[in-house]
Amino acid sequence: MKLNLKALICSLLIPASTCVAASSDPQLQFFNQIKAYCGKAFLGTVVKGNASDDAMRGKTLVMHVRECSDTELKIPFHIGDDRSRTWIISKTADGLQLKHDHRHQDGSSDKITMYGGSTLAKGSNDAQAFPADQYSKDMFIANSMSASTGNTWSIELVPGKVYRYGLKREGREFVVEFDLTKFIATPPPPWGFE
Repeated sequence: MKLNLKALICSLLIPASTCVAASSDPQLQFFNQIKAYCGKAFLGTVVKGNASDDAMRGKTLVMHVRECSDTELKIPFHIGDDRSRTWIISKTADGLQLKHDHRHQDGSSDKITMYGGSTLAKGSNDAQAFPADQYSKDMFIANSMSASTGNTWSIELVPGKVYRYGLKREGREFVVEFDLTKFIATPPPPWGFE
């Protein structure tokens, strides 16, 4: 039996929350790379968008890798004082799933919430794509948002440097990048998670 030196060092010397597991599965590597930042928060900048994103450009953008288990990561995304959004990345039997939990200030769920999708391919250690699932498409259609049925969300990492969240569909592309080189103070919890 071959000894995996990286796994041994991880298990003996480095806290589990900061050690990326040794695995050949790119989705597991991807999940664990994000999990390694658990408890940390970072500032972001809109790097691609359209006029509808102008208001966001003038606000402080913060992501906080807030809750981490072996199967799920909860990452609030604050836009100024708006703490309504949390990205949820989960392991599934078939890969990874991304959902968007949207809440009102009183903690109640927004009518447009828990939308997202699951990976259809293995992706890479540093990038995964999440095309809109049927639940999301049905919700978008029911709420006069048919253009959003073509959404594909993406998350990319440049390890130790950048976390990039994106949305793409015909006629629409949005990307926000977070600087992983500088930790910032822990933000307040997202609405509904106090």
